[in-house]
Amino acid sequence: MSDPQSHPARALPSELDVVVVGAGFAGMYMLHRLRGLGLSAVVFEAGADVGGTWYWNRYPGARCDVESMQYSYSFSPELQQEWRWSERFAAQPEILRYAGHVADRLDLRRDIRLATRVTEARFDAASRTWLVRTDRGEAVRARFCIMATGCLSAARMPDIAGLESFRGATYHTGHWPHAGVDFTGQRVGVVGTGSSAIQAIPVIARQATQLTVFQRTPNFSIPSRNGPLDRDYEQWWKSDYPAHRARARGMRTGILYDANGAAEARDISALAVDEAEREREYAQRWARGGTAFMAAFNDLITDQRANDTAADFVRARIREIVRDQAVAERLLPHDHPIGTKRICVDTDYYATFNRPNVALVDIRQDPIQAITPAGLRTGTAEFAFDSLVFATGFDAMTGALLKMGIAGRGGQTLRAKWEAGPRTYLGLMTAGFPNLFMVTGPGSPSVLSNMMVSIEQHVDWIADCLAALRARGQDCIEPTAAAEEGWVAHVNTVAHGTLYPAAASWYMGANIPGKVRVFMPYIGGVGAYRQICDEVAAKGYEGMRLSSAGATAEAAD
Repeated sequence: MSDPQSHPARALPSELDVVVVGAGFAGMYMLHRLRGLGLSAVVFEAGADVGGTWYWNRYPGARCDVESMQYSYSFSPELQQEWRWSERFAAQPEILRYAGHVADRLDLRRDIRLATRVTEARFDAASRTWLVRTDRGEAVRARFCIMATGCLSAARMPDIAGLESFRGATYHTGHWPHAGVDFTGQRVGVVGTGSSAIQAIPVIARQATQLTVFQRTPNFSIPSRNGPLDRDYEQWWKSDYPAHRARARGMRTGILYDANGAAEARDISALAVDEAEREREYAQRWARGGTAFMAAFNDLITDQRANDTAADFVRARIREIVRDQAVAERLLPHDHPIGTKRICVDTDYYATFNRPNVALVDIRQDPIQAITPAGLRTGTAEFAFDSLVFATGFDAMTGALLKMGIAGRGGQTLRAKWEAGPRTYLGLMTAGFPNLFMVTGPGSPSVLSNMMVSIEQHVDWIADCLAALRARGQDCIEPTAAAEEGWVAHVNTVAHGTLYPAAASWYMGANIPGKVRVFMPYIGGVGAYRQICDEVAAKGYEGMRLSSAGATAEAAD
């Protein structure tokens, strides 16, 4: 990856066709598509380089839980063929190099303003444009504003008394020092046991003199079985990438599970086979590794009894791996169905608790009272640490959007509109905010899918929409309140037909104190969702008002 400073951005004009916020995989592909349409655009990115979540999340062990051969762009045959991954599941540094390679290969950097944070975006009804301001004092007007801010980009620090008094070093997994951290010889405390912690804890344990893990909620995790990428497997993908990608786009998660040697998502109930067959199926998927475990049967997220069979299998494996059965029992999840919180993928997570230098504290039984100058205090004990690591997650899906001062018609802020939970049409737009698009926003499959598949689908839909507006001589699009209401109701109906709402997850906003609990992503599946979006466009953007300056708005209801 080349030095981003060697690709100076162009001078910022005062008026543009489009402003894009975020230069992760969504923002970069969006810029590429906009250029193809001949539209002028600039991308504002808070980080000092491209890559989005893979720029910020550099914690030890950071790795994608979607296989490398599927976690990449599909729009360019050349990119697909020329890039070579080194591992089955790529680590953060390699994914960041891939992002930089794409930016250089497509010459994207000249239209990306790095180290620039958007502080305000306001719709001006008179000019039918968005006025976007940045922390550098810049201001630009654009006809369209596209939020490519990512679903997991607003890191959450915990509200623990005394945090500022700690004399050691503190870190958050979502904002890791770019120079890296060496914990050799240190006493380290990790707060949290979500996906980031499950990846980081085994690595930190190999360095630290003593590692103490503070767990509130045990999580289900499946071994990744990661290793060097098999070159025959790579060739299988590259020999017919278009056909394999097309199949993946029709899957519920956007992932082609049978490509890795595990059985495809089985269209049969876990309760329709006997116990021996269930055990064989789960054992095969556990041995192969990865999230294909949850595709063993078709009712694991809809039927509690079926879900229990999978959860019991994983709990039995944890008991086998962890030698101290008292510790194993504390690691067993019992408060949510398996898969209703993000299913984690790990390398030696449970085995790490067999190490003599690793301890586990259950903070449901013994809550954290305060951070102290020397470390941390629970209700029953004092702990001394050299470093504290907070793996406390993100204000998911809405956090990054609500941190910006986004205001639509009549000065209504997005924060005020979403006070009772996010409301969108298709996860792409929200009523009252004309020409404002969101890539993988709340109400779309996003975090329940292969993000690369969902990103490309959204970017392509938005680009095609802008082209259609231009062809019709129109320059403004906005969902109707009725269409938005219908979509929100549909998202909730589909969600409550599953076990997902039974978990106090970040999908529900439950990890953020005071955040309204609403199931935010669309659980209907990537393939079904794509069909819905395509039908909306085919019907002249049904449920949206399209207009041009000085003309009467038309609404497709």
